[in-house]
Amino acid sequence: MIDEKLATPRSYEVRTYGCQMNVHDSERLSGSLEAAGYVRATEGQADVVVINTCAVRENADNKLYGNLGMLASVKKEHDGMQIAVGGCLAQKDQGVILEKAPWVDVVFGTHNMGSLPTLLERARHNEEAQLEILESLDVFPSTLPTRRESTHSAWVSISVGCNNTCTFCIVPTLRGKEKDRRPGEILAEVQAVVDDGATEITLLGQNVNSYGVEFGDRQAFSKLLRATGSIEGLERVRFTSPHPAAFTDDVIDAMAETPNVMPQLHMPLQSGSDRILKAMRRSYRSTKFLGILERVRAQMSHAAITTDIIVGFPGETEEDFQDTLRVVEESRFASAYTFQYSIRPGTPAATMEDQIPKEVVQERFERLAALQDRISREENDKQIGRTVEVMATAMEGRKQSETARLSGRAEDSRLVHFNIPEGSATPRPGDVVTLTITEAAAFHLVADTEPGGVLNIRRTRAGDAWDRAEAASCGVPTSTGAGAADASPRVSLGLPTIRVATTPIYDPSDSLR
Repeated sequence: MIDEKLATPRSYEVRTYGCQMNVHDSERLSGSLEAAGYVRATEGQADVVVINTCAVRENADNKLYGNLGMLASVKKEHDGMQIAVGGCLAQKDQGVILEKAPWVDVVFGTHNMGSLPTLLERARHNEEAQLEILESLDVFPSTLPTRRESTHSAWVSISVGCNNTCTFCIVPTLRGKEKDRRPGEILAEVQAVVDDGATEITLLGQNVNSYGVEFGDRQAFSKLLRATGSIEGLERVRFTSPHPAAFTDDVIDAMAETPNVMPQLHMPLQSGSDRILKAMRRSYRSTKFLGILERVRAQMSHAAITTDIIVGFPGETEEDFQDTLRVVEESRFASAYTFQYSIRPGTPAATMEDQIPKEVVQERFERLAALQDRISREENDKQIGRTVEVMATAMEGRKQSETARLSGRAEDSRLVHFNIPEGSATPRPGDVVTLTITEAAAFHLVADTEPGGVLNIRRTRAGDAWDRAEAASCGVPTSTGAGAADASPRVSLGLPTIRVATTPIYDPSDSLR
């Protein structure tokens, strides 16, 4: 007689901290688990909890061990429960995690995500914790099964790792040297997600514009952007993140000349001080940075440009900080992710002299935030009266229930909230709504239609894919439409079927911006 516990599929939950790389990695972890027979937990406590960690954000270790502490008591009451820890912090700390949290069952790194199901089973069989940390990539992550979280938008990795040596960054140590996928593999994945209903992709890499370094083609990234223009049904192409030092005019030309490449650019500044940029080993200076922005806007006047900035890097003087304020004022960023520098053990900056006192960093951070808030509001005010095409989303905007509005992203990726007039149809996630901007705030736009009006909705293949996914999840017949077909499986072997939405690069729910 078959043991009932063995016959019932084990449930799982993946908790993700950190950047868009981790979000996409978590899709692969979920896909690997489902391919091994696990099911996603929908209610109650999961049998397996996987924490995909970040080592870049401040207090990442405190967040991890706080969560592990809470899970310890849960595990005592849940027979057979397992806890796995992976990602960048696991790669960095390795055995430390099992020393501090011996109730953890599996610790794995950034280079062996596909080993998770095997490690979980081995831990159950041997009744002891499993630690497996590889120092180099086992298989390219995109060959792993993938469970995607959105029906209209997909991450597509073009490379992993980084060859830069920024003194504040531990990513190259944890992710390794850059490894590039061949263009044909990338385009095949893009075609696969488009065939499944996606109309938007984001090309993903630590430094996307150095793509091609492994096979010796300096213009490989611009060629890749142009190649996406020939994929029928692909409406929006985005990418993140480039590095100013390697950003070339052929990429700007490709952006401007490829209709489905969106007028949006995330260009990390980090500091406006040339002296601090040198100490950071950023290999560009403020004049070059501003020149890139000028050339982008010369070809795409409505491009929205966002950035990353670090405040309080070791040795930063008030004069250095004033340089940052000056460059930010000149750059007119649509938004900025601003960070207070904090020591990351293992990075060169961690042992530099002249670490800046916390109170000084905080005061500068507040001044920078106030400046960028003003600029963001001014730039958004310029959008009032513009007609924009907004792709409706399922997960963005926290006040829909209060305002009766839905949300979506304009072509330049600005967040737009819009109402549903009485009697009007409602767009599905992935459908495109043509709207006129009526109000602006620092972090979003509003496009309300007058009472009695009707939304101008273009129903899309992505919306049809949403209908199919909803029907499959509810066990009801699939709707018919332009892209209707039998519901696709939720997990693919390497090539995705269900996707994750493009969201801000860093977690907007934490205290950093």
